[in-house]
Amino acid sequence: MSKQSKHKVLIVDDQNGIRILLVEVFSSEGYETFQAANGKAALEIVKLHTPDLVLLDMKIPGMDGLEILKHIKQMNPDIKVIMMTAYGELDMIKEATDLGALMHFTKPFDIDEMRQAVNMQLKGTANNIG
Repeated sequence: MSKQSKHKVLIVDDQNGIRILLVEVFSSEGYETFQAANGKAALEIVKLHTPDLVLLDMKIPGMDGLEILKHIKQMNPDIKVIMMTAYGELDMIKEATDLGALMHFTKPFDIDEMRQAVNMQLKGTANNIG
């Protein structure tokens, strides 16, 4: 398998359970997955591994999602970012979109929808949607 063929997905969430779930889902989809519980760790991974896509929680203690998003886009504007938000963070979602986030999922999200969205972004496949 050539190095190029595996897309890399970084999951940034301070909730361990969500990270474990998403790592499992995206590993089984054939992605190389990374996880971070905070902004500092997330940016370290971005620097070292240049993920293709980041699933980024909006509410993270310390550096919040918007700040992490800004840093990611400064480091590499090509990295795709999908935000995960709690109910009622609409004002932040608009700002995230302005900063370059592609879309957002409100928790609790439908894991299949998220999987399809990521596959669509990374594999360019629009099947199974509907």
